[in-house]
Amino acid sequence: MAFTLPDLPYDKSALAPYLSAETLEYHHDKHHNAYVTNLNGLLQGADAEKSSQEDLESIILGADGGLFNNSAQVWNHSFYWKCMKPGGGGVPSGDLAQAIDKAFGSFEGLTKELTQAAMTQFGSGWAWLVLEGRDLKVIKTGNADLPLKHGRVALLTIDVWEHAYYVDYRNLRAKYVETFLGNLVDWDFAAANYAAGR
Repeated sequence: MAFTLPDLPYDKSALAPYLSAETLEYHHDKHHNAYVTNLNGLLQGADAEKSSQEDLESIILGADGGLFNNSAQVWNHSFYWKCMKPGGGGVPSGDLAQAIDKAFGSFEGLTKELTQAAMTQFGSGWAWLVLEGRDLKVIKTGNADLPLKHGRVALLTIDVWEHAYYVDYRNLRAKYVETFLGNLVDWDFAAANYAAGR
């Protein structure tokens, strides 16, 4: 067995006009797939039988260098696709909404912090809504780094590597982040992660 590229949870054209089928084709079929291929190559031998989500997380926690970068990017991208949905956007509800109000003062306070994290991540990386203990926080990580490596539970992420948005937005990262939060984000996914992580 080996790790395989997971299918997108929607058709490649389903996020248009906010993210094009061309972006998803390159990002999922080329970039994400390259991390899967590289990871399998690095795992040839004793670890070649690993292929589950639990296996992937154990690899990430024990890895550094190229093995960490590729395993973490497989995890990050698999998670990122689920953070979006056709007809996304809006506002969260229920327990997550209450936790957001407590942690950030309001939903607008959260979107401001997420936007700032995404915009101030120098170079490639990720902006995250995480659960740290019982508290919600916004963090950013560079390159392949992810909350799991630091004992935090990921609830939501925005990929700010240029290949995530350059086809559709060129260098306008701010417009991509605004569009992600306004029209793509899947708050139901974030709420399910919050419920499971508490």
